[in-house]
Amino acid sequence: MEVDDDASVQHAIDQIVRQTARLDVVVNNAGIVFAGAIEDTSIEEAKAQFETNLFGVLRVCRAVLPIMRQQRSGTVVNISSLAGMIGVPFHGLYAASKSALEGLTEALRSEVEPFGIQVVLIQPGDTRTNSIATRRRTAQSQNQSVYHDRCHAAVAQMESDEGNGQSPEVIARALERILHSRSPRLRYQVGPFIELLAVRAKPFVPGKLFQWFIEKYYHLK
Repeated sequence: MEVDDDASVQHAIDQIVRQTARLDVVVNNAGIVFAGAIEDTSIEEAKAQFETNLFGVLRVCRAVLPIMRQQRSGTVVNISSLAGMIGVPFHGLYAASKSALEGLTEALRSEVEPFGIQVVLIQPGDTRTNSIATRRRTAQSQNQSVYHDRCHAAVAQMESDEGNGQSPEVIARALERILHSRSPRLRYQVGPFIELLAVRAKPFVPGKLFQWFIEKYYHLK
């Protein structure tokens, strides 16, 4: 399905239900990544980032929840990102879209629990997918941006981490555990040790020190 399109989403869900007569599990995994300084991100590019990463999830949820409510069961798994917990430099709109997904999922979990529906987040760290090839640069960041050198350094580090990141099978195994659990947690964090450590340490580390660490890691200092 094309999650940016209402009709495409509804057609796909209708087709599945006609074939199976029920819907047990939905995994919202579609996502895009825009790289570039926030100042170099146009409103149109920001809207495109949210259209897929947030509104695409909303479209799918609106299409499947009436079915799950009627059958009094179902599991919705939204694939977020550890970037939803940390604002990664030069991926600000991506991080914002995942932060928004975190809030949406947390609220949805409470809303649909009385109908027997489970809602869960998986927060992957760097994973070897095709995100390096499909990452989009904002138009202004590819010109003579004042942020060009720092943006290039940060994106290069991120792409290196992704290229050497965890296998997608790790995420699949986490999904399997969730689907076999009678009472899954809200959040499952799956990633390299250093990334998990950063996310979990963030609330306990002074803000300036944490910012320094992030900037140093992404070669901004």
